[in-house]
Amino acid sequence: MPLSDHEQRLLEQMEQALLAEDPKFATAMRGADLRRRYRRRAVFAGLVFVVGVVMLMTGAVTQVIALGVAGFVVMLGSAFYAVTSWRRVPPADAAAAAGEVPDISPGSPRRQRRPKGPRNNGSFIERMEQRWRNRRERGYGQ
Repeated sequence: MPLSDHEQRLLEQMEQALLAEDPKFATAMRGADLRRRYRRRAVFAGLVFVVGVVMLMTGAVTQVIALGVAGFVVMLGSAFYAVTSWRRVPPADAAAAAGEVPDISPGSPRRQRRPKGPRNNGSFIERMEQRWRNRRERGYGQ
């Protein structure tokens, strides 16, 4: 539910008063931008990936197998770190830009992954048998 203009002005005044009274606390409560943090992690992982490629190629050229294997492991680890960091990035939609907290409660539309509908009756084997019967009746199996 959006705030009215009067409520928004009051909230801004309260924030300014808090910032003037205790700037350290206000900065800590404001928090950091999650998108920037995760983007920084992904860039760091990309740089480490490049270091892993250099290690791998150096190990291949100098025929030091341990260095090549270590480079490959570094590449895999950094790629995993980048992918897991990037998947956690919150969306940059209007609600996030406006400072609203997204609703991810169990009943919210954003939380639901598949539509709620009638489930398939019967087990997997029964459905396969029904499909087989349908094919036989239509003459596809001959």
